Amino acid sequence: MLIGGLNHLRQRTIWIKNYEPDGSIISNYALVPAENTGLIFGRATRSEGNIHILSGVYGLRNSEYSRGLFISSVDPTGLQTTKYYNFGDLQNFFNYMKARRSNRIKERIERRKIRGKKVRFNYRFLIHEVIEHNDQFIVLGEAFYPQYSSVSSAGYQGFFYPRAFSGYPMIRGDQVFDGYRYTHAVIIGFDRDGNLLWDNSFEINDVKTYSLEQFVRFDVQDDKIVLLYLYDNQIRTKIIRNSEVLEGKTIDPIRTLHENDVLVKARRNTSRLDYWYNANFYAYGIHEIENLVPGGGVEKRRVFFVNKINL
Repeated sequence: MLIGGLNHLRQRTIWIKNYEPDGSIISNYALVPAENTGLIFGRATRSEGNIHILSGVYGLRNSEYSRGLFISSVDPTGLQTTKYYNFGDLQNFFNYMKARRSNRIKERIERRKIRGKKVRFNYRFLIHEVIEHNDQFIVLGEAFYPQYSSVSSAGYQGFFYPRAFSGYPMIRGDQVFDGYRYTHAVIIGFDRDGNLLWDNSFEINDVKTYSLEQFVRFDVQDDKIVLLYLYDNQIRTKIIRNSEVLEGKTIDPIRTLHENDVLVKARRNTSRLDYWYNANFYAYGIHEIENLVPGGGVEKRRVFFVNKINL
């Protein structure tokens, strides 16, 4: 179990707690952040030798903004090693931007490196998965930001308006919380010593949600990794090999049951994509469908769909 909180130095950090089936604690270790650094969020996997591998995001001592990624190994005695990587250390982190803007940022990073300095970036970023594959640890995370919209006081719907439970302030001046926008997913490979091997990214278009959740999924195959997510009744896919892009973003619509089904509306807030087994995923959600019937009428249906997606 991972638990986040403040240590005795008032730094954000993460505790690794192991329990027996009856609830009695086996071990309790806290990660030790670097000076003036806070460990904001992380995920873990267990490797051979009962070693915990954690990856997450770090920032200033108590900031909710992340400046980069960390990867830690903790052995059964609590001995730990941690390495930190600024977002500017990642080759493809900024590729979700338009080419001109991305190139300007990369040039700025290089100029700072020549002077022995780093560019500091502030992102809201969540790590979703850490897996072990072929002597590598592969980490997947997504960047997002809260969005606010301007409203008049007459439009305020009170504390019990559902968005009040979002985790971010509902009211900020004359603005109301209006969901999270996702910008891109980042996938990174580390060796067993925590050294950065490669990174890649996948632009996330249009997605807005009122709860923080994982959108991009991935499947590691022999010589490639398939990244995919579902939005607006479309499976959006990108295929990579480490830092190389083998196939740029492709878009495939979710199929309906019958050829003559006309999709009127796909309910975005109910559509999801998740892992199933092996290289298979399943997409599910609610569709509103119309069909022409004899005599010129229209039959309308609301259906719950489940589609198997094989890679």
